[in-house]
Amino acid sequence: MKGIIFDIKHYAIHDGPGIRQTVFLKGCPLSCWWCHNPESRSREIFSYEKEESIDGRKICQTETVGQSYSVSALMAEIGKDRIFFEESGGGITFSGGEPLLQFDFLMEVLKKCRQQEIHTCVDTTGFVAKEKMKATAELTDLFLFDLKQMDDELHRQYTGVSNRLILENLKILDAMGKEIWVRYPLIPGFNDDESQVFRMLDFLSRLQKKPPVQLLPYHKIGKHKYTRFGIDYKMKGVEEPSQKHIEKTKKYFEDAGFAVRVGG
Repeated sequence: MKGIIFDIKHYAIHDGPGIRQTVFLKGCPLSCWWCHNPESRSREIFSYEKEESIDGRKICQTETVGQSYSVSALMAEIGKDRIFFEESGGGITFSGGEPLLQFDFLMEVLKKCRQQEIHTCVDTTGFVAKEKMKATAELTDLFLFDLKQMDDELHRQYTGVSNRLILENLKILDAMGKEIWVRYPLIPGFNDDESQVFRMLDFLSRLQKKPPVQLLPYHKIGKHKYTRFGIDYKMKGVEEPSQKHIEKTKKYFEDAGFAVRVGG
C-alpha cells in the first residue's frame, strides 16, 4: 500500500503537544481561497520548473511535488524522531491537504503507531464520510479540527463544499469523547466579524466538552505559490487582520470560557 506525501516536517511544535513530526498527505476536497498549501489540493504527483537567481544568473530546475511512500518506509521515517517524542510528550501529526482522503493508507499507519505506542494526531477539515471519521477516531489520540464558517452558503462560496458534514463530524467526535483542538482561521471578510464569531461560539458551547481553540490569522505567506503553480489567487487586496482585531476576537472566546491561543 502506498501513500502520496508532499512534505515531512521534523521537530514541529505547532501541530499538537510536544515535539512532533508532521506528515503532509496530498489531496484535499476543499479549495479554500486562502490556502497556503495549494500544491496539496491534487492527489497527483507533479513537476514544475523553478527559476532561481544565483549571482545574477537565472537557473531553472525541475522540482517534484509529492512522493510515494509505503507504510514501512513512512514508519521508518517516523522512527527517526521517536526519542524526541518520548522526551517531550510529542508524536506524529498527519496533515495535508486532507489526510483522510488517503483513508486506507492513513489507517494502516495509525495502526502501526498504536502498536508502537506513538501519540497520534490528525489535522482534518472534517469533510469525510462519517464512517471513516469514526474508524479514524478509534486509532487517533488527538484531532486538530478545522472549523471555518457556520454559514453554509458562505462556506460553499469560499471553500467549494458544504459545512453540514463537517459540523456533524465534529459532533460525532465530541460524542465519542475524543480530544479535539479546534482550529479557526481568521479570514477578513469571511468569518472575522462579530456576528460570525458569536455563531461559532454558540455552536462550540453546545458541545459536551469545550475544546481549546487555536486562532489562525490570515497571512500571505503562501501567495507566491499560486503564481508558481498557475493557480488563480482569489485573496488579492485582502490585508492581514490587525493585532488589535486578533486580540479582540481572542477575548470573545476567552470570555465564553474557551482556552485560546493565537497560532498553531
